[in-house]
Amino acid sequence: MASKAAPSCRLVICLLISAAVLRPGLGWYTVNSAYGDTIIMPCRLDVPQNLMFGKWKYEKPDGSPVFIAFRSSMKKSVQYDDVPEYKDRLSLYENYTLSISDARISDEKRFVCMLVTEDNVFEAPAVVKVFKQPSKPEIVSKAPFLETEQLKKLGECISKDSYPDGNITWYRNGKVLQPVEGAAVIIFKKQMDPVTQLYTMTSSLEYKTTKADIQMPFTCSVTYYGPTGQKTVYSDQAVFDIYYPTEQVTIQVLPPKNAIKEGDNITLKCLGNGNPPPEEFLFYLPGQPEGIRSSNTYTLTDVRRNATGDYKCSLIDKKSMIASTAITVHYLDLSLNPSGEVTKQIGDALPVSCTISASRNATVVWMKDNIKLRSSPSFSSLHYQDAGNYVCETALQEVEGLKKRESLTLIVEGKPQIKMTKKTDPSGLSKTIICHVEGFPKPAIQWTITGSGSVINQAKESPYINGRYYSKIIISPEENVTLTCTAENQLERTVNSLNVSANENKEKVNDQAKLIVGIVVGLLLAALVAGVVYWLYIKKSKTASKHVNKDLGNLEENKKLEENNHKTEA
Repeated sequence: MASKAAPSCRLVICLLISAAVLRPGLGWYTVNSAYGDTIIMPCRLDVPQNLMFGKWKYEKPDGSPVFIAFRSSMKKSVQYDDVPEYKDRLSLYENYTLSISDARISDEKRFVCMLVTEDNVFEAPAVVKVFKQPSKPEIVSKAPFLETEQLKKLGECISKDSYPDGNITWYRNGKVLQPVEGAAVIIFKKQMDPVTQLYTMTSSLEYKTTKADIQMPFTCSVTYYGPTGQKTVYSDQAVFDIYYPTEQVTIQVLPPKNAIKEGDNITLKCLGNGNPPPEEFLFYLPGQPEGIRSSNTYTLTDVRRNATGDYKCSLIDKKSMIASTAITVHYLDLSLNPSGEVTKQIGDALPVSCTISASRNATVVWMKDNIKLRSSPSFSSLHYQDAGNYVCETALQEVEGLKKRESLTLIVEGKPQIKMTKKTDPSGLSKTIICHVEGFPKPAIQWTITGSGSVINQAKESPYINGRYYSKIIISPEENVTLTCTAENQLERTVNSLNVSANENKEKVNDQAKLIVGIVVGLLLAALVAGVVYWLYIKKSKTASKHVNKDLGNLEENKKLEENNHKTEA
C-alpha cells in the first residue's frame, strides 16, 4: 500500500517522516538467535526497479524510530548511523539483508526494513528474539550428612546466565521430587544481572530423610527455552551420608571361634548397625557381671581352657541392646609312659601307654623310626628288633596348629650269645667255620686257633642287624685243631669252641687216591685184554688161511684125476 506526500514538502522526506507503507499480506517475522551469535534479518521485500535507497531502523519502546543503516541503490554505498550500541556490529548487504554480530539481550527489538522509491516507502518488520542457554545446574551448599526423621536442608541447585529465565526441578533416584509439607520443602528464586540481563536461578531443598535414602542419588535440572524450543540440562548426582541410630548390636570373635586354642590371643569386636557406628561399648567376660568399657575391640592374651564361656557386649547408654557369643578354647594334652630314653633287657616286658585329653576327639598316630605303625606298641617279651625311636603324635584336625607329640627311645640290651657252625667245602680241602653272635651293645668277635693248619681266608663279618651278626673263617687243617670264638660287650664276655678233625680230610683224600688208582688200573687191564684178544684174532685168521689154500690144492688134484680117467675110458 502506498501513500503520497503533502505538496508543501519534498516527496521522499515526507514519506519517511509521515508515513510507512507495508507490503500487502506481509506479516510479522520473528528472528531467533543464540546469545553471542550473529543475527541475520533478510529484508523480505522485492526490490523495486525505481529504488532510490534502503534503510533499516528499530523502534524504541515508545514507538519512535532509530535509523541504523543506509544503502544507496545508485552509488552502491553503505552508511551506518551513529548508534553506540551497534557500532562495528552491523553489516548491510546488496539484497538489503541486515546482520548484527555478537547478539545481546538488548537486541530484542522490532526492526524494520525500508525500501524507498520516489513516491513510495515499503516496510517489512522483523522481531528479534535472543536466547541464552543456562550453565549446567550444580548442587551446592550440600549438607555433610542427613539425619533420619529430621527436616534438614539438603542443598541448593543453582544455574547461571540464562535468558529467558528457566525452571529448576529436584529428583530423587531419577523421580521428580514434589513438595510435601514437613517432608520436602522447595524454595525457588531467580535474579537478573542488570548489566548482562542474564538470569541466575536457585532452588533450595529441605528434606526429611529415612534409611531408604541410603546411597540414594539426588539430582536437579533446569528447563529453559532456546532458539529451537524447550530443553533440559541435568546436574551431576549427589549422594548423602545418612545418619541413623543403632538398632542392633553384634559381636565377632577373631580368629574364628572354632579355631581358638590355648595360648592364642582372642579379640572381641562389637559392632552397632547405626551410622555413624558407636565408638565405645561395654564388654562382659564369663563370670563377671560388670562390663569393661572399651573401644569396639577388646583383646584377651594367652588364653587358657578356663576362658571357655559366653562373652557379651552392649551399648554404653543402652545396656539392654546386647549381643553374646560362646567361645570354646580348645586344648590337647598328651602323656606318654614311659617316655624319653628307656633301657631294658631282652625278654623283659614293657607296657607302653599314650593317654590323650582334648576338647574334642583327637587322632592318634604311632611312628617307629619315622615309619607309621598300624597299632600302638606293646611288649610282653622284648626282642632286639623292638629297639628304636617311638613317637606318639595326636592332633585336632579342625584346629590348625593344635598337635602334640612325645617320644620313647627304647634300647634293648643283652649278653652275648654264641652259636658256631661248620661247613665243609665240596672238594673236602677246606672248612668254613661260622660264629653267630647276638647281643647289645654290639659284641666284639675274636678268633683263636689251636693246632696247625693254614687259614685260607681271614675272618669276615656280616652287617649288624637287630642285635645279630656273624663272623666266618675258612681253614684247611693239617691236623686236628680247635677254633675258639670270643664275643664281648659291656655286659659280659662269652666264649665258645669248635673242634675240627684233620682225619676226615685225609680219609677223603685216600679214598679219592684209591679211586683214581683203581680207575687207572682198570683202564690198563682193559687195554691189555683188548691186546690179547686182538693177537688171538690175528693168529686165528692166519691158520684159517692155510687150511683154505690146502683145500684148494686138493680140489685141483681131484679135477686133474677125473680128466685123466675120462681120457682112459675114451
